[in-house]
Amino acid sequence: MTVKTDAPSQTGSRPEPAARPQPEAPSEPAPRPEPDVETERRPWGSFERFTLNEPSTVKIIHVAAGQRLSLQRHRDRDEMWVALDPGAVFEVAGRRILPEVGERVLIRAGDTHRLGSDGPPVRVMEIAFGHFDEDDIERLEDEYGRA
Repeated sequence: MTVKTDAPSQTGSRPEPAARPQPEAPSEPAPRPEPDVETERRPWGSFERFTLNEPSTVKIIHVAAGQRLSLQRHRDRDEMWVALDPGAVFEVAGRRILPEVGERVLIRAGDTHRLGSDGPPVRVMEIAFGHFDEDDIERLEDEYGRA
């Protein structure tokens, strides 16, 4: 066992002072885990469950032919988009995705994203996880003068 003392050692040098613990830097809250989408089979077919007993907001977004929403991001919520029609275009964190019908994409809070149509009118189901508020949209680009 070593005992530290402030008394000079026999060599005349003083011991090193004990290191002080450094305060921890504030950390970002841990990201929510990716939603666990479960498929359950029934005699008549199946269903997919996107949320179970948790706060969420579900919308069906209708995009007119050839149109697109603003390039945006949110601070307080993740979103999952599910393509319901062919021709949807997902832009997420700089990636352009042409999803198949039924394909899901998770958009984390803070990721830039935009939804559009590559021709025909399209519908996309949006499931928001976390605090939902339409006023938290930060528009980065917008073809309708709202940025």
